[in-house]
Parts: sequence; structure tokens; C-alpha cells
Amino acid sequence: MKISILDQAPISSGYSPKEALEASVQLAQSAERLGYTRYWIAEHHDLSGFACSAPEIMLSYIGAKTKNIRIGAGAILLPHYKPYKIAESFNMLATLFPGRVDLGIGRAPGGSAEASMALSDNFLEGVRKMPDKVMELLQFLYNHFPEDHMFAKISASPIPAISPEPWLLGTSRKSALMAAESGTAYAFGQFMSEKDGDDIIKQYRENFIERGIIQKPKVILTVSAICADSTQEAKELALSSMLWKIRAENREGNEGIPSIEEAKHYFRSLDVEPFNNRNRVIIGNPKEVSEQLKDMKQRYQADEIMIVTIVYRYEDRLRSYELIAKELIK
Repeated sequence: MKISILDQAPISSGYSPKEALEASVQLAQSAERLGYTRYWIAEHHDLSGFACSAPEIMLSYIGAKTKNIRIGAGAILLPHYKPYKIAESFNMLATLFPGRVDLGIGRAPGGSAEASMALSDNFLEGVRKMPDKVMELLQFLYNHFPEDHMFAKISASPIPAISPEPWLLGTSRKSALMAAESGTAYAFGQFMSEKDGDDIIKQYRENFIERGIIQKPKVILTVSAICADSTQEAKELALSSMLWKIRAENREGNEGIPSIEEAKHYFRSLDVEPFNNRNRVIIGNPKEVSEQLKDMKQRYQADEIMIVTIVYRYEDRLRSYELIAKELIK
């Protein structure tokens, strides 16, 4: 079974951004050793608890520290940028790391309205132009501009021997159809969606147009999972991310991912049940987590499962991925 990692480069309370990014490098190296298919890192801007604002920079470092695992962005937030610059950056990565580079494309702001303005002046206009931006980016990556097009005279150099593989990321029917019409692979973010992804992925597959980028539809299902040696331990680890999510939703605090002790105290003091139907997280021991991941792969008809894990201690995150790999990677 193909499984991969989405890293949001979380900063735990009491740790520095540098330590968080160093932990991301260790995670990518461990992922390669354990047999994960790919490692992606996300883009966020001025968000408490996340360390990576420039995936293309981080990927150059991680690529140099690994040998075989596919590396990519999950995702580059295209409304902020000109397609040409993104094509140049990822062609550069693909030149340095042949056959290993994925270019995940998203349209979320990745931060506050102020951060969006600082990045691109008019983010909403970038969202409106997203379909055109995606097609322009693909034309730069694959040199598909018509001869009479102004951009046919330029290249997104350096031109790699193997182009980056483009993926469109999303949580809606609109993103699925955009991926289908663009002929790209599609990654559905189940861990951050309130919608039923079965039909969304089905729409992608049914409407896919082959444009020479990939020959047939290809789907990654991205899920949140926390695994430990016992179910009870996994639930304890999950408390930190649950409290952090509550604080993020309420725009409270800038301390990063809270410790398990702090999270226990919070839920105990309010007499709140932390585990409910709103938590779209798979939590359990290796057998429980692996069975749920297998069921989700079958239900969504996904080609691959990508896992995001947010816990307080970086060593617990590594252990979670290790236990999952032992069950699913043969």
C-alpha cells in the first residue's frame, strides 16, 4: 500500500522555528528509510504553530539530505504568485533531484488577510484567475504554449530531464473538476474538509481529460492520523492537537502546539469531552489505525494515502509514522 507524509512543520510550545524545521528534515529522512512514497511540506504565512513559509527553499535542503523519496509542496498557494516564477523554482528542484519532485498547487490564502495583502495585493483576484494560472503554469512546465503566444519565446529554465509532477490540491468539487480539466493528479484534503469526499473524487475521475501530463486519473487522499503503541497513549497524544485546533479556531494564543499536560488540564478544567464526531482524526494503536486507513483507501478509491500528524513531541510524531509503516509498507 502506498502511503506518504504531509508535513505542516508544526512548532511545539517551547521549541523554536529552527528546531521545528530540523525536525521536518529528520521526518523526511525517516520517511525515506521506512519506505514512504513521498514527503510533502505545506506553505503557511504568519500562522502560529507553523514554521514553513517557503516550501521551495525547504525542499532544496530536504532533497540534499535524502536520496530517493519523492519530495514536494503540499501546496504552493498559486493565487499569490506568477506561474512563471513557480515553474522556474520547481524546474530548478527537478534539475537538482531528477524524477523526485512533485508540485502541489493550492488556492488557499495560507494566512491572514493582512499576510495575503503583503504577498500579492489582491488575493481574491488571484483566486478568480486560478484556472488560467494553473493552465499557464502547466504550459511553462511542459513548453505547451502556441507558437504565436508571447510566452512561447521564453523557458522556465533550467529545463529538467524529468518535469515536476503537478498535483492540484483541494477539498471541493470545484477543485476536483479543475484538476480533471487540467489533466493533473488530484489530492483531496479529507483531514480539513467537512464534505463527503467520495463524490468529489468520483467527479474528478469521471471528468478527467488526458493532456499528456499523466495518462489516467491519480488520487491521493490526505488524512490526519495519530498512532501509538496503545490506544490510550494515542488518545493522550491527540489532546495537544485538539487543543491547538480549538485555540486556532478561536484565534487564541501564539505559543504553538501545547504540551500533553497543558491539554489535559484544559479539558479537565472545562469538563469537556475532547473526542467527538467533529474530530476528523484517526487515533489508535497500529492495528486500529492501519485498518481504518485501508478502509478509507477502499472507500474513496484512492491510489495513495497521505498522512498528516500533529502531536507535541517530535519523537512521538516519528514513532507514529514508524508504527504505521510497519503495518502498511511490506
